Amino acid sequence: MLIVVTALRSAFKTSAELRLENIALRHQLAVLRRSAPKRLKITASDRLLRVWLRRFWPDWKTALVIVKPQTVVSWHRKGFRLFWSWKIRRGKPGRPSLSREIRDLIGTISLNNPRWGAPRIHGELLKLGIEITEPTVAKYMVRQRKPPSQTWRTFLNNHIGTLVSVDFFTLPTIRFEILYVFLVLAHERRRIVHFAATKHPTAKWTVQQLREAFPWDSAPRYRCGIATGSSDRILCSK
Repeated sequence: MLIVVTALRSAFKTSAELRLENIALRHQLAVLRRSAPKRLKITASDRLLRVWLRRFWPDWKTALVIVKPQTVVSWHRKGFRLFWSWKIRRGKPGRPSLSREIRDLIGTISLNNPRWGAPRIHGELLKLGIEITEPTVAKYMVRQRKPPSQTWRTFLNNHIGTLVSVDFFTLPTIRFEILYVFLVLAHERRRIVHFAATKHPTAKWTVQQLREAFPWDSAPRYRCGIATGSSDRILCSK
């Protein structure tokens, strides 16, 4: 039955497929004849032929007997790695080095124009006819150290005399009512600048309380308040 099925499959194969199958089977017979009874002897040319059959014959697995298909795939991958290793050794060692004059020019431009980034300097160099990539320009730019920004504690210490906190809080009464208390607190001495209470706070009422807390030109430069939903985050604005 197996012979009949094999014969039917061969009838639908093309002449090229039959020739490739014949080559694969004859090659395996030759390998078995030259090998020892208990040890298979496979040379580099045998591996190369199997890799070549895998490349040009879709049904290469059907005629494979002496080794597994995974073994042929591993041969192919190993040959690919060896090819690229050989190509890298014979090629040029990395990118061409950049001349000292161009590196100095990039540094001079970046120093004289601190607001220019790598894209701008790269464009200027292209106008001068210097073919260079933008990452290379960024590599040789002179990085100017910016003064460190002050910390939040330093900011508070420097402006503690002009800082106030403005906030609302609720106050339940003995009659089970809720009063909304508006409070303005100076940071310097923790002094209460102004407070007022109402049952129905509105924007107009809040503005009037600010006017009463800071008449004329006595308003502080910065106003701080606790962020909504956070008990330790303070927001300040002019």
